[in-house]
Amino acid sequence: MSNDRRDFIKNSLIVLGGAVAAKATGGAFAAVPAPADAASASAPPVPGPSSGPMVPALTADGRLVQVHASAAPKPALAVRQGIPGRKWVMVIDLASCDGCRTCTRACGKMHAIPGDREWIRVFKMQDSPETAPYFFPRPCFHCDNPPCTRVCPVDATFKRQDGTVLIDNERCIGCRFCMAACPYSVRVFNWSRPHDPPEVLTEPYSPEHGTPRRIGTVEKCDFCPDMAEQGMLPACAAACPMAVIYFGDQNEDAVTNSKGETVRLSTLLTDRAGYQYMEELGTKPRVYYLPPKNRMYAPPDRTAAVLGHDVMRRR
Repeated sequence: MSNDRRDFIKNSLIVLGGAVAAKATGGAFAAVPAPADAASASAPPVPGPSSGPMVPALTADGRLVQVHASAAPKPALAVRQGIPGRKWVMVIDLASCDGCRTCTRACGKMHAIPGDREWIRVFKMQDSPETAPYFFPRPCFHCDNPPCTRVCPVDATFKRQDGTVLIDNERCIGCRFCMAACPYSVRVFNWSRPHDPPEVLTEPYSPEHGTPRRIGTVEKCDFCPDMAEQGMLPACAAACPMAVIYFGDQNEDAVTNSKGETVRLSTLLTDRAGYQYMEELGTKPRVYYLPPKNRMYAPPDRTAAVLGHDVMRRR
């Protein structure tokens, strides 16, 4: 059997399994309320065991297995369209970030990210020699005018109606045009054969979580869309002990942090002078930053001496 025919049959089975799952679950998951207090949000929320009917799905190594309907892949069209009526947005409070990198570790655990890369990287920054340094978490910015999607020759990286930019590694050919086009350098490349943990290898692939990984493909922060659909914060936001990262729906004008504090997005950005990183490029990032004013914790020099963070200057 040729590789083209084998790939066609494999992809057809995956789509069929997702279609059966969507029918069995009514086409959508029930929303789960966001964490109400800091204790419940101190660690990344992980969906619990699913219940309901079992449906067939194809694993990364080509085995046909039975999985719960809620764990089966969605139809390809549903993954590319996103969640109707939503517009996800993130706000990062630089005045509260102490550079602990808990967000990075939580993201790495949630997505089984190898140790040689980070989807959300924390930099030590200093705008000028006369100003104090501060810490700067940098995820993917999920731009509304993303240059990465325009240069991809196979439509592997795409923009959804809910604001997220995802990568379909079943389409990705490894040309890395998207990496060259991204002005924020948030994408990484799988140069060698990935060594995903066994529990990841049994999961059906979906662009919504990016695993199992594939050699010769690109990956990046994805805003945890599968968790957002269930009403949960992304792993980085839920785990942050300083409640630095807010996440929510711009259409509802509301964002929430790990302490369960929900505020109006428009008011927060206006009162705290929120801005977008390198907004002069016209990419329209969906991540906003609050300036590092009135910082209320140990000076970054003391923390950085222990953590040894990289330094980069904001343009």
